[in-house]
Amino acid sequence: MVLNLILRLSLLIGVLASETWTQDRPGFMSSECLGSLLRITLSADYFDDKYLTFAAVDQFGTIWEIDEALASQCGYTIVYYYWGTIEFRASILSCYSHIEGDVFTVTVQIKVGTNPDMKNAATHSKTVSCLYDSWHPRELICETNYMEVSVRRKVPQIMPEMIEDEPEDWALAFPEAREGAASLWQIVFHLPAGKKALLVSDAQDAGYGLNTTDTRILLRVPYSAAEAQLVKVQGVTFSAVRSSTFYKQRWMIFMADTAVACPIDGVDYTNDTITWSVPKNVHPLSAGATGFEDVLIEVGVDLHKLSPTEIASMKYVVLNDSDVITIKIPIGAEGGYYKTHVNDGEHGTKYIINMILEHQWQDNRWGVTKHTIIKKIETPFKHVQLNLVNNTNYNIRLVNVTIGVFLPDVELVNFTTETTTVSVPEAFQYGYEIYETTYPNGTKSYIIEAAFDVPSIKKEYMTEDSRIYTLNVTLGFVIYPTSQTFTVPVIIVSVVKDAVLPSARGFCDGENLYLTVIRGNVDQNWLPFISNLYLSPEAAQKHNYGLNDNGTHFTVRVPLHAPHVLYEDIHPSGIMTSFHLIMKDDNSLAVMRDFSISCRFSAKELIDCQSNGTMTVTAIKLAGIEDLDTSLFHLRDRQCKPALVTERAATFIFNVNSCGTTRKFENTVMTYENDVLYFRPDSNMPAYKLKCICQYMINETILVQYGVKNNPAPSIEPGFGSLALIFRLFKERTYSDAYKEVDYPVAKFLKEALYFEVELLNSEDPQLELQLEDCWSTNSQDGSSHPQWAIITNGCENSEDSYQTIFHNVYHNSRIKFPKHLKRFEVKMFTFMQDTKALLEQLYFHCRVIICDARRPTSDFLCARRCIPRRERLDRSVEARMHGHVASGAVILERKM
Repeated sequence: MVLNLILRLSLLIGVLASETWTQDRPGFMSSECLGSLLRITLSADYFDDKYLTFAAVDQFGTIWEIDEALASQCGYTIVYYYWGTIEFRASILSCYSHIEGDVFTVTVQIKVGTNPDMKNAATHSKTVSCLYDSWHPRELICETNYMEVSVRRKVPQIMPEMIEDEPEDWALAFPEAREGAASLWQIVFHLPAGKKALLVSDAQDAGYGLNTTDTRILLRVPYSAAEAQLVKVQGVTFSAVRSSTFYKQRWMIFMADTAVACPIDGVDYTNDTITWSVPKNVHPLSAGATGFEDVLIEVGVDLHKLSPTEIASMKYVVLNDSDVITIKIPIGAEGGYYKTHVNDGEHGTKYIINMILEHQWQDNRWGVTKHTIIKKIETPFKHVQLNLVNNTNYNIRLVNVTIGVFLPDVELVNFTTETTTVSVPEAFQYGYEIYETTYPNGTKSYIIEAAFDVPSIKKEYMTEDSRIYTLNVTLGFVIYPTSQTFTVPVIIVSVVKDAVLPSARGFCDGENLYLTVIRGNVDQNWLPFISNLYLSPEAAQKHNYGLNDNGTHFTVRVPLHAPHVLYEDIHPSGIMTSFHLIMKDDNSLAVMRDFSISCRFSAKELIDCQSNGTMTVTAIKLAGIEDLDTSLFHLRDRQCKPALVTERAATFIFNVNSCGTTRKFENTVMTYENDVLYFRPDSNMPAYKLKCICQYMINETILVQYGVKNNPAPSIEPGFGSLALIFRLFKERTYSDAYKEVDYPVAKFLKEALYFEVELLNSEDPQLELQLEDCWSTNSQDGSSHPQWAIITNGCENSEDSYQTIFHNVYHNSRIKFPKHLKRFEVKMFTFMQDTKALLEQLYFHCRVIICDARRPTSDFLCARRCIPRRERLDRSVEARMHGHVASGAVILERKM
């Protein structure tokens, strides 16, 4: 008859606990006695993120460090839970338990270090005593790392049929029994290939745990033991050891059946349910027994047994039929927990629950057997799809993304951009803010924020008014305590109407065309090209092009006769030339913007009319006329070919009386005309015609030329800059100590030397040079007021009287990086005279300065450092230059006493 299932909450039989600490850490350890097991729980508040070692302390004070092999041999189990809690479990019959009657005492020593080498580790000890007096004739424990069986010494007599069936057991045991010491000395394993006998010392060397008390014999077997066999029972695999343990008491020899078996599978899964099946009648445990009856079946979680009410409320189902006990657990039910895992680089979870099943049955051989099975059940890996929520705020230009949801055992530790991996604490240095947000159920998400302008956010031009911002980072996570890692790519694409396209402006001087491109915010990956030439600094230098890039804009200077300059038309007013700058995308090389500058230059160098009647004409290929071959250019007389041919031009040298040149007279002017012509094959109309004219008036020659093509390019207005200048008065000739603003007005005696310095500020251009055009003195702050006294005129020092102006050289030092940006001069203190009377008023000094291009100083007399009267320089060709005006503070004339 099968007994009805009995479920009850097991009461702790008793706890007698004493604790010894080397440090005062109250509450960081807790202990409880759970039948024939005891448990010590270490709190995560103190032990999390630390390195631990465990050791057992026997009754003599000897310390035995616990490793994996010793744990399975001696009855210890150490479990690390993902939330940081650590659990130490011990059988009350573990190797180093101290037993006094029914009180079993276990002492464990724990070392806690902050480094793997355990230097300066703290040592903690805990002693737990448990009372256990409800022993059953046979008790079996299936722990997660070992199997244990203990039986009473007063075991049933060996059945006669057993003696008849196994006579060799006695034959193997008897010789050693005569020589051996008292108590336990030999174990015989029953294997499919025959019997195998081991002395106790040999069995212990093989990893078995054997022990006796006054009343019981114990065998503990690691699951990896060589003599363990896999046995199928109703489709469930058991690890089983069939053995007989021999011991003697006084002159009597006893043999105890120490068979043990534990299920190692029997768990099935559906999408929402775990089914755990445990067969009842396991052959290695039931040999020679009949009359099986259930006594008690109890189910629990985390070693705590559950009452029927608790089982129902947690929606567990426990079924008991004649052959098997079946337990059904909803996945995600109370009592278990989810744990993060990684499988093939993918992030997912497993549901884990630590079950306990205690089955007691009665038979005619053993009486009551208590079989306790501790089972850690893990569901298969299930991939978790993470949520990515884009909360980007376009008004404040802030990318905001939330990624989750994660279990508490996951932590974000780093993130990777295209080229850099940084830890989360370092993220701020790269423009990122990372927050963790926790939900009431313990799960969490991470929030990542970054401004649109963070360098690692890719910015791409999309349309005339829009840009694409792409946040592309890879987040690195770690799982505790397993230290598994996984990554999650995060890509957020935002389209924002904030595109500012680059613009350009340009100008020309007598020799060059200039184009300045003001960068927008869309051209970080755009490259400048002239035709198919990428205008790198190296290419610019090779072609003698100027290229100056300061990050916000860049200026290109192209000489007039450079290969990439196009000639668009020739007109009496000059040659229209242009060059085009193209901005191409770095990746696709697609043309994004096209800028050009067109200017008209003098064409007098194209025709040279010599006094001996020789004309030299250079015909230039014009843009817009395709397939021109300059070698096929000719004059009106087709036999007159060019004397010099290049890809861009053809030069003719001929006498005015040849090559079809015509002549006509108008008053006192004699004019010679010819044409440079180009005909395409099979065409009577010239594709190119350049009229060449030389006019002779007395001894004067005037040339005029014009072309047939009119293809002007867009013009671009030139840009203008401003000057920053400073005028300083120094205390002495060393120019090391200048008067400060608070020192003015400065008092000086008559004829005392004044040392002045004028400096161009805020310029790093070594090609600029500051020149003094005029310097003068007034007795008011208004530089145009009168009277005035000239100090420097047209760049020349005043040397008309004893108050001669003296220039001083400027040299490079720690303060002066560019000596050409400064000018220094000395003048003696004087006073203005009015009606032969000295005006004892304060003086102000003024200077008008010019900033020159130091590369071409000869184009202007000031930049050439030559003194030329103003009337002579009015007719000179002057390069474009910048003017400025500076003034000093007041200088007061004092009288010597």
